Amino acid sequence: MTKRIFVSTGEASGELAAVELAAAMSSLDPNLRFEGIGAQRMRDAGFAVRWNTEGWAAMGPIEALGKIPKLLAIALITAAELRARPPDLVVLVDFGAFNLRMARQMRRTGYTGPICYYFPPGAWLDDPRRARMVARAAHAVTPFAHQRDFYASLGLPVQFFGHPLVSTIPERPARPPREPGGGKIAILPGSRRGEIARHARLLLDAARLLRLRRPRTEFVLGAADDEAETFLRDLAQAAPDVPATIVRGARTALEDADAAWIASGTAVLEAALLGVPTVALYVVSRAQLPMARRLVARVGLNYLTLPNLVLDAPVVPELWQEQATQTGLVASLESVLDDATGQRAAFARLREVLGPPDALERTAAFVVELVRR
Repeated sequence: MTKRIFVSTGEASGELAAVELAAAMSSLDPNLRFEGIGAQRMRDAGFAVRWNTEGWAAMGPIEALGKIPKLLAIALITAAELRARPPDLVVLVDFGAFNLRMARQMRRTGYTGPICYYFPPGAWLDDPRRARMVARAAHAVTPFAHQRDFYASLGLPVQFFGHPLVSTIPERPARPPREPGGGKIAILPGSRRGEIARHARLLLDAARLLRLRRPRTEFVLGAADDEAETFLRDLAQAAPDVPATIVRGARTALEDADAAWIASGTAVLEAALLGVPTVALYVVSRAQLPMARRLVARVGLNYLTLPNLVLDAPVVPELWQEQATQTGLVASLESVLDDATGQRAAFARLREVLGPPDALERTAAFVVELVRR
């Protein structure tokens, strides 16, 4: 008997997690049919996509302001539709500003079916109020031991099986030596429209400077979607002195890279699991900067990049705001490019800390069991 699974995402990393979870679930039960909220990657995987999420993601409240009315309307409409025609399971993936609001609306209006929250919001921003909202509305499944421990400290139920990327990203074989003055550098400026615009030009300028020092260096730009690919192609055409190819997706960009510049996000974790020497950066708009500084100070985070957060150590160089200059980016990249021994050893520890190699399969088994209850 066919079972309907409704999956709601909001940005590229969540969509990837949804597709990989759906594939693992289908291997356990071929009678599952997937639909929901996503973009091209989900359509390519066979999902029936009701709402297209391209352009939804925003960095911070100012960038999000113009999107709120539309997303609130979609959340309310979707909650009503799911209440009227309940699927066998709802799976929410990250994107808390939208998904948590939708889940709470569903419960308020009488939805009684199972809801699974995969990648609950706020993994590194401990917020008891939000954690209790998640626990009241859904079965929480976190990929991070830190968040599991936080939920447990509040007496809230949560499932932890490890991070799914440990299952889907094997470490690369040892790389052959680079030719003198050469190498291939992956450039991943992010997936949100604003962060791509802020990072891409800066990174291409840094690439130009690096090539003056290493004339045989080549570059590969990773685009998250059609819009990003068009933007990056226009930038690359305006910089003919920087030899760059454009590919779709972080893993494609990283698979043959000797090192990488990456905007902080899931792609840094992907690079670490592949064993690609990496430098992270992030630049917010001037309007966002005061709020970003207050948030970091309030929460007391020592790091902002996932490998560093998980290991609580400065494994990946982090260049934020005024530190993210052309010279700073080049110096940091050359440092890990010339001697990546320490970073690679830390990446091996990271893989162990993130959980067992069958984390995705164990997660899928739990979610499939929710369907069968």
